[in-house]
Amino acid sequence: MSALTTAVMDRAVEAARPLALGTVTELVGLHLVVTGLPLAVGDLVEVATGSGDACLLAEVAALRPRAAVCLPLGPITGVRVGDLVRHTGGPLRVRIGDALLGRVLDGLGRPVDGGPTIDHLPQVGVDLAAPSAYTRPRITAPLPLGVRALDALVPCGRGQRIGIMAGSGVGKSSLLSMIARSGDADVNVIALVGERGREVREFLDNDLGPEGLARSVVVVATSDAPAVERMRAAFVATRIAESFRDSGRDVVLMMDSLTRVAMAQREIGLSAGEPPATRGYPPSVFGLLPRLLERAGTSPEGSITGLYTVLVEGDDLQDPIGDTARSILDGHVVLSRTLATSGHFPAVDVLESISRLTGAVTTPDQQRDATRLRRLLAAHRNVKELVEIGAYAAGSDADADAALALLPRIDGFLRQRMDEPSGDTWALLEELVS
Repeated sequence: MSALTTAVMDRAVEAARPLALGTVTELVGLHLVVTGLPLAVGDLVEVATGSGDACLLAEVAALRPRAAVCLPLGPITGVRVGDLVRHTGGPLRVRIGDALLGRVLDGLGRPVDGGPTIDHLPQVGVDLAAPSAYTRPRITAPLPLGVRALDALVPCGRGQRIGIMAGSGVGKSSLLSMIARSGDADVNVIALVGERGREVREFLDNDLGPEGLARSVVVVATSDAPAVERMRAAFVATRIAESFRDSGRDVVLMMDSLTRVAMAQREIGLSAGEPPATRGYPPSVFGLLPRLLERAGTSPEGSITGLYTVLVEGDDLQDPIGDTARSILDGHVVLSRTLATSGHFPAVDVLESISRLTGAVTTPDQQRDATRLRRLLAAHRNVKELVEIGAYAAGSDADADAALALLPRIDGFLRQRMDEPSGDTWALLEELVS
């Protein structure tokens, strides 16, 4: 039997299946309660609103003995108690394929850029198990990000996962844009979760540009999107990245920001009746983060290098989401508000940033030069206040003397305009520290 005949028969069987309908019995806050349908957590349902001409999608977030708590994927204006509900047949599914390159999708994987339809592409479920820990190849190949401060002092490997951590307005999104434009990857998958709507077009036109967009898939769920869509946008982007990885490509997955994914899950958990725990985050948030982050990395077919921005509250790197993310990821980049306000871009605090795979993706000579620069920066930090008040005596510390002499050149090495190519980072570093 041909594949076409099988597909036709499947559609005929689906059309002939008796239609089961449930009912909306309660509307409270962000959720609605549905009875009369056999549902599972994660399933999608359609609510016929008003006269039945419009449908509202909702996702099952929790189950009661004879009812399901569903969270809407759109505004609930017009929904009434007694409205009919239809089961869509399962959880959210997303289209995959090369035709997604250059496209902009919403948090549910639907095109929003006015381009051609993607209905011809195959569909897959959004949830997928992470590659087995035993079958993951080791990370040994470096991935240049096009930013000197990172490539030299926080080197990234293909398949590594790194968090970019800072408070608001310090340059996380700008640094991610710089990497998207100049990084070395087969495919970029970019998830903008909970961001300002104004920034989306700016990112596409100014930061990514036509050339960058041509090899990228952008998933957008702005801050006004429902909590379920914001949370699901992270999994949609990850599933699309996995499809490219499974075809043998090296993918860079950029997510801005992981914190807003956690905040969306907090809304979902509290609406479903979970108890608040640390700073109001329910337990499901701390179960979601490893499920999401462990899906990136290497597989026998290809790799996903994950770059996740983490918005820390009040510049406190020990906040619950920042601390949890740091414990799961393979390294973190800390951005300094002091550097940012002084006009230093990118505002990378290299002494507080670390890559856990430096030894695996750099040579001994490169590690020696990077360590030398770190020692100079640390020595300068130790005597900076003494120098500013005129209390430092030259000759007291050889590393501090060298750091003060080289400070203008070190500063020039670590600064980089968004449109500036990084050049031969390791040759520039060797020249600087020798």
